[in-house]
Amino acid sequence: MVAKYLFAWLLLAVVAVANGVIRQATYGKSLPELAAHQLSTVTGIVAIGLVVRWLSRLWPLSSAKQALIIGLCWLVMTIAFEFGFGRFVAGHSCERLLADYNLAQGRVWSLFLLWITLAPWAFFKMVQQAE
Repeated sequence: MVAKYLFAWLLLAVVAVANGVIRQATYGKSLPELAAHQLSTVTGIVAIGLVVRWLSRLWPLSSAKQALIIGLCWLVMTIAFEFGFGRFVAGHSCERLLADYNLAQGRVWSLFLLWITLAPWAFFKMVQQAE
């Protein structure tokens, strides 16, 4: 099951990239950059939540431990993608990439990372309670 969820991370990456493209093509043009970043983080959290909810019903997890392992793997994969793509494809500096982690300046990307880590566990618990 873990392998299926690790492969499903590719779907999460597509959803997250699409969320960023939508931001850049629409409201990112009219909102201040920080507000667009914050709104995009919220819409990303919702979109990822919908996908993880669907996955949790498609492939029920067997334990909370399994869900946490998947979430931690997704976290590592997301950060590796973010820094790999951001640094080597988009050409951003490490300082620019790390700036999105500064909650004190209103940068809420770390909340998205927290959600992607805990979402499998949260939906495992919801499915478990529904049974």
